[in-house]
Amino acid sequence: MSASYQLPFERPIYELEKQLAILEEQPNPKPSTRDAIHKMRVEIARVKRDVFEHLDAWQIVQVARHQERPQTLDYLELVFDEFVELHGDKAFRDDRSILTGFEKLDDRKVLFVGQQKGRNVRERNAHNYGMAHPEGYRKALSKMQMAARFGIPIICFIDTSGAYPGVGAEERGQAYSIALNLREMSLLPTPIVCIVIGEGGSGGALGIAIGDRIAVLEFAYYSVISPEGCAGILWKHVRHADQAARALKFTSRDLLELGVIDEIIPEPLGGAHRDHRQMAATLKASVIHNIRELAAIPTDELLEQRYQRFRHIGVFEETTASLS
Repeated sequence: MSASYQLPFERPIYELEKQLAILEEQPNPKPSTRDAIHKMRVEIARVKRDVFEHLDAWQIVQVARHQERPQTLDYLELVFDEFVELHGDKAFRDDRSILTGFEKLDDRKVLFVGQQKGRNVRERNAHNYGMAHPEGYRKALSKMQMAARFGIPIICFIDTSGAYPGVGAEERGQAYSIALNLREMSLLPTPIVCIVIGEGGSGGALGIAIGDRIAVLEFAYYSVISPEGCAGILWKHVRHADQAARALKFTSRDLLELGVIDEIIPEPLGGAHRDHRQMAATLKASVIHNIRELAAIPTDELLEQRYQRFRHIGVFEETTASLS
């Protein structure tokens, strides 16, 4: 498989695949050539596994930001049916960085909320690189409240570097809008499943991430700040972003160990950008499983569990050091 965008640590894989393509193009291959093709495929799988099982935190950030990684609109096409988009916040405008709408997941109607970045310049400008304004969070909340009135489950896909930090956004109440979403989502009497599909950046992600099940794709990350932002604060230069990434403990494995998330959704060998359809199938199975489990829980119990899960994140113990 060729790719227009390759990360440095992926290059050995693409070199081997290039050699494999040359072998496979040979007409009427000899037995020795067929044997070489088989060995090459085995070697490619081994190298992929070796590379992606040993990614460090900064490399995982690069995979999460990969230009060919499937985004919200890709999953809308591959996972769901009959998407009917809902627009606007009834106050200012329709923020395209957050998409909302009703759709079918197998035989169940659900409300979808997802952040969309875009791939080319035109799409990124249209979706503001996935960085929502206050009206985006108001839109998301109003649609979620409507779904809750009818007992419709909510699915949120998170993929943003953070909420938009511009002057206009601050003037229109960016912090208030996010804080309001945190409170109101915690009280919605319907199942909520939240999945980080790429970047999960700070309050921009958290504004649609208060749910009963929180999952992160294997090579996504979920963090209070970007590694570049952290490096700028602690070391005064972005060149220390890799060091910041290690310190932040924001990879899916770290988050599961710390109890911040409930599930790691495995990606295809070589990352989600290598096989959109396989990734979508795995993601769909996870969403269906979680929705079915949550639908069986009484509403009062569901709300209490949701409240307690967030109250217990970051709990620590204090001890008094002995002076002797």
